[in-house]
Amino acid sequence: MKITYFGHSAFRIDTGASVILIDPFLTGNPHFSGDVERATAGATHIVLSHGHSDHVGDTVAIAQRTGASVVGTFELVSWLSGKGVAKIEPMNTGGTAKFDDFSVTLTQAFHSSASVEENGQVTYLGMPNGLVFHFAEGPTVYHMGDTDIFADMALIEELHHPSIGMVPVGDRLTMGAAVAALACRRYFNFDSIIPMHYGTLPILDTSPDKFIEAMEGDGDRVRKPPVGEAFEV
Repeated sequence: MKITYFGHSAFRIDTGASVILIDPFLTGNPHFSGDVERATAGATHIVLSHGHSDHVGDTVAIAQRTGASVVGTFELVSWLSGKGVAKIEPMNTGGTAKFDDFSVTLTQAFHSSASVEENGQVTYLGMPNGLVFHFAEGPTVYHMGDTDIFADMALIEELHHPSIGMVPVGDRLTMGAAVAALACRRYFNFDSIIPMHYGTLPILDTSPDKFIEAMEGDGDRVRKPPVGEAFEV
């Protein structure tokens, strides 16, 4: 199984049978300098944590080009269906959707979820979520989405035992470095941690360095993959 980080909260996971895109914010993402079509080629599924534009990103264009199914909370994928997405997989918090060689479970996340149009109209897009991926072959991955720390993270660990954590650390819009490190150290036994959601907006911390420092003796578990380069897990 291969994972590619595109910056912000965007990832690609290649399983062999499936190509999964998570929160594909590529156009306008200052950390991503590649070709969007090449980076998303072959996508079979797009899984969204919530409806903010820096997470929905290029979803509509990718889904129309590749025929990928868009997976997410009911309100969000229904709204995207109205934007021209042909294949949707509606879910809600606590539910699991099963596909050929993986499943995804929506967990809670402490954030918000809406679309803000150019005219200022706000459309509610359901609850924000974290995403837990179980694979037929490969480690369990927990993409936290945008969130603060919460005590029920302990239940996510108990239920799913994720090996890889994709953790927001940029502060202001999510938990910051110290709190993210506390979440990882108190609630999870991750083998690898990929910090995300930093450095792409002016109000976010510019790097994950404070998070790595806050991890103290566990900093060796933090992985900072080069943007756009796939790595094996």
